[in-house]
Amino acid sequence: MKKRVKTSVKAFSLPELLVVLVIIGILVLIALPNLMPLISRAKSTEAQQQLVFLHTLEKSHFYMHSRYSVSLEELGFEQQKLVTEGGNANYQISITEANEKGFRATATAVVDFDGDGIFNVWEINQDKELREITKD
Repeated sequence: MKKRVKTSVKAFSLPELLVVLVIIGILVLIALPNLMPLISRAKSTEAQQQLVFLHTLEKSHFYMHSRYSVSLEELGFEQQKLVTEGGNANYQISITEANEKGFRATATAVVDFDGDGIFNVWEINQDKELREITKD
């Protein structure tokens, strides 16, 4: 007759796992508000890159036609599909003014990154002066 040896497996109990998950959740809730400015700053890189690209297109158009264009289509700039329309772009690009002396273009966020009701806006001009008009 063989004797059965009772072996026990060491493991965590369900209440212990739940306590750990609750602690992790509390830590995430504490850290999230501190991370929102970083998230907003990272997303604003998209606006800056798009406006610098638009500046390059405007300069090329100016050298060929001796004037800046108010039309994104005339420049060959294709607005990416916005996140509100199922795409990936967070910023709506538009040219607010253009003539033979200069232009001004803006990138306006379509998403409120930190939920405070203020939407991020960036602007660029013919001198490639890129600045943040409204901080999110």
